[in-house]
Amino acid sequence: MGAFVISKRYNEEYKFVFTSRKGKIIFTSLSYELKFECEEDIEKLKAGIGSADFLKFKSSNGKYFFKLMLGGNHFATSRKYTTSLRLQKGIDEIVRYGSMSETLDFSANDFVFSD
Repeated sequence: MGAFVISKRYNEEYKFVFTSRKGKIIFTSLSYELKFECEEDIEKLKAGIGSADFLKFKSSNGKYFFKLMLGGNHFATSRKYTTSLRLQKGIDEIVRYGSMSETLDFSANDFVFSD
């Protein structure tokens, strides 16, 4: 099963990624100023994953990617895939496991091991 992982960008804004069961990033969200906005959008996505739209694109260098749309709003952009079949497998994993995936918060940047 995949997981939603919250972290901070270099500009101190929050983002989340959805990782596959194998740990590969499938998509990355837009930026959020506040962490609770990020958490709310994860819950919205979990609740409405069945009605999400996946707009598929092909980049100029021949790679495939998708934009995740929910309620007409752009939520996230996927990583680049080499084939359209792999792109579809990424989408299938989101639809299958997205609603029951756990949320992990790594935004605090606290080190587990001290110096």
